[in-house]
Amino acid sequence: MDDPEIKAMGEVASALAPLEPEAVRRVLRWAIERYQSRPGSPRPDVPEATGAPAAPRTFLSFPDLFDAANPASGLDKVLAAAYWFQVVQGQEDLDAFLLHKELRHLGHPSSNITRDLDSLSNRTPRYVLQVRKAGSTKQARKRYRLTREGIRAVEQMLHEAAALKT
Repeated sequence: MDDPEIKAMGEVASALAPLEPEAVRRVLRWAIERYQSRPGSPRPDVPEATGAPAAPRTFLSFPDLFDAANPASGLDKVLAAAYWFQVVQGQEDLDAFLLHKELRHLGHPSSNITRDLDSLSNRTPRYVLQVRKAGSTKQARKRYRLTREGIRAVEQMLHEAAALKT
């Protein structure tokens, strides 16, 4: 039996075999963005059910994403930074220090990044989850992850900002 799907998977595996792990991640991220293989996600060039175009997913830098999203509040700025690292860069989880550092470089520092992340974690629906804590002290480093609702919130920001520019 000559199944084209199995054949395609074999070709992908062969193409990825000689690459380093980071290169494999970049190629897979590109393929996901290009073909939107996540269940329930629209393709980038296909309008969503509401008639709104899908949020753009390719940004060359965090400032590009930040400008495109045009976040209004401090919490929205933190969400945009988290989206950059988790969705665009493909990081498993997020470090509060790194989020704060990137926002500070843009001139939009958080007065208390941990409190902002806790606020995003305590709202309903949750936008952020704490996934791990390194150490037992109150000041121990915490790791976070955006939820599906947090990702949707940033994509909604991107959509609304794009609509205002047109």
